[in-house]
Amino acid sequence: MIVISWVVMTLTHETGHLIGGALSGATLTDCDLAPWRLPYCLHSPDPHPLVTLWAGPVLGVIVPFLAAMMLRVWWAWFIADFCLIANGIYLALAWVSGDRYLDTPRLLAAGTHPVFVFIFCALTIGFGYPRFRDRCMRVLANPSDENEPT
Repeated sequence: MIVISWVVMTLTHETGHLIGGALSGATLTDCDLAPWRLPYCLHSPDPHPLVTLWAGPVLGVIVPFLAAMMLRVWWAWFIADFCLIANGIYLALAWVSGDRYLDTPRLLAAGTHPVFVFIFCALTIGFGYPRFRDRCMRVLANPSDENEPT
């Protein structure tokens, strides 16, 4: 389930960047969606980089949650909770690392106030951790129960 969750998270996150870039008039110059390495999308020129950059983590959280709400099965909620915490942790770690190619330093360079990054990280990690931990405990306690309540 973790591998599937990782693939869903990377694809929804990067697809968010692609959609944000397309909607804001950015030109895609390079993209690698392979989940076994760190996927990326590069746009240049990008007239609205904040739209392009924020669309990744925002859609990376919203799309899996909408899918889980529609499917209403335990494994969809497991994936959605993983995506919630993973997007927050990614922005937090990218901030700490300072690597100029990662999303958080690019968001800050494009004009995002650090408070907004902090709020996103606090909300996604704060809500995501207990949800994902609970989901993992349920799966580990009863791995064969496919009718687990959501």
